[in-house]
Amino acid sequence: MKTFFKRLGLVALVLIIGLTFWIYTNLKDRNPGYQTDMKILNNQPAGLKAGFAAFPITPEVPDRWVDKNHDIAYHPEDGDTFTDGNGNGVFDGVWIAGFDNSRAANGIHDDVWARTMVVDDGKTRIAVVILDAIGFMNDNIIDIRKQIPAEAGVTYTIICSTHTHESADLLGMWGESHFKSGINKKYLEYVKSQVVKSVVSAVKSIRPARLEISQDLTGAEDLLIDTRKPEVFDSGLRLIKAIDKENGKVLGSLVSWADHPETLWSDNLLISSDFPHYVREGVEKGVFNKDSLMKPGIGGIAVYVNGAVGGLMTTHPRLTIKDPFTSEEYKEPTYEKTEAQGKKLALLALNAMDKPCETLDSASISLVVRTIYLPIDNGFFELGTALGVLDRGTTGWMKMRSEVSAFNIGPLSFATIPGELYPEILNGGVEAPEGQDYKIAPVEVPAIRELMQGKYKFVFGLANDEIGYIVPKSQWDQKAPWTYQRDGAPYGEVNSLGPETAPALHGYIKEVLGVLNQH
Repeated sequence: MKTFFKRLGLVALVLIIGLTFWIYTNLKDRNPGYQTDMKILNNQPAGLKAGFAAFPITPEVPDRWVDKNHDIAYHPEDGDTFTDGNGNGVFDGVWIAGFDNSRAANGIHDDVWARTMVVDDGKTRIAVVILDAIGFMNDNIIDIRKQIPAEAGVTYTIICSTHTHESADLLGMWGESHFKSGINKKYLEYVKSQVVKSVVSAVKSIRPARLEISQDLTGAEDLLIDTRKPEVFDSGLRLIKAIDKENGKVLGSLVSWADHPETLWSDNLLISSDFPHYVREGVEKGVFNKDSLMKPGIGGIAVYVNGAVGGLMTTHPRLTIKDPFTSEEYKEPTYEKTEAQGKKLALLALNAMDKPCETLDSASISLVVRTIYLPIDNGFFELGTALGVLDRGTTGWMKMRSEVSAFNIGPLSFATIPGELYPEILNGGVEAPEGQDYKIAPVEVPAIRELMQGKYKFVFGLANDEIGYIVPKSQWDQKAPWTYQRDGAPYGEVNSLGPETAPALHGYIKEVLGVLNQH
């Protein structure tokens, strides 16, 4: 009997040691000592160069499956069956990120991409990469930066996500269950390699360029709603068109808007970039009504970047979208609705580009980057990080590395935000409603755009990280009584690092912009 208990104790000890080592491995800093802080202040305008590239990051979906009970989740215990497309005898689920777990892809609707814009003033070269992904962790972005060859001459690489809810999981949260990561490691490495190729290709394609700046700050207001009070939007379209100075051809364009790419909603089982697909197609190739070209495209490579999507900004199923040509109305989430939305956005963008606000033949680039550290004050995130479901390490007990940056290109100002910013922090309108948990006045003031000195102010959301929702502390609401006479807790806090995230991040951005504005 004593021997049995000794053996049992030994087995328990081994298990405890193994579990401890596993958790330690998940929590350890994957990039110890990494800092990306920099300050480049340049007041000497010079001729600009620009380059663009687009490389697909579409996953393979070898297996198809039958949803027997139509719950949009692959559960063999419910009678769901699959066709073994690669003949390996197991179901190779490609888990779609967003909404619920177990949403396995059943095919490809349109390619998802790593699209890159490079801008260079002869001293500083910035690469902006946009992934059709729900998000991409800072550790993975650091890995990519290390793989970009030095001869590419890139000063700073910014990697953003469109936040599409219809692409493969690259964060880990939407796997087969809450306790299993949805990331396919082989696919993750493929994405990294495609990003590197996209940056290198954009650099190789770089040409002397002039930039045409356009914007439509009101035309897209009817294409989304705010599902949480206060209703504040980041609904303006901000646009850059890069034209080859020598031959007049369009090299590419950047389209900036703010909305969750989830118009297809939760029943969709096809890989897709959602409405950005139709925006980019329209800008590049033109907008069609069936087979009739209604508005010519500009050519080149279109890059779509998201803005402040917290709150949340969404084209909800209760919002009707009209076809811009037939006026047919779409309410239910379908590809027809998503296409109508994308076409309307593309038309707004192309019409605005017809009458640019300003043209830049030369400018200087100034850049400030700050590595930041944020506490993880969310039980689900803490558990997910410890179990390795969330694909990132920590830099101390439940602290994570992230970053913010700001840069100017002549009259253009840019700020990067590592998550889903509530628009009231960006544009003003943070409130202190009755029922808030902390009983404080608004903290995140003044609004970030008020701090930006440029004439044209671009803000890139989900940039260089995805830390979740960035909720104003004075609107934090996890305890009754609920704000705005709600019947329960609002959505947002459950997918946030914690109540101190917004104040800390606002402070970091304010500091970075303060340095940038000194010159």
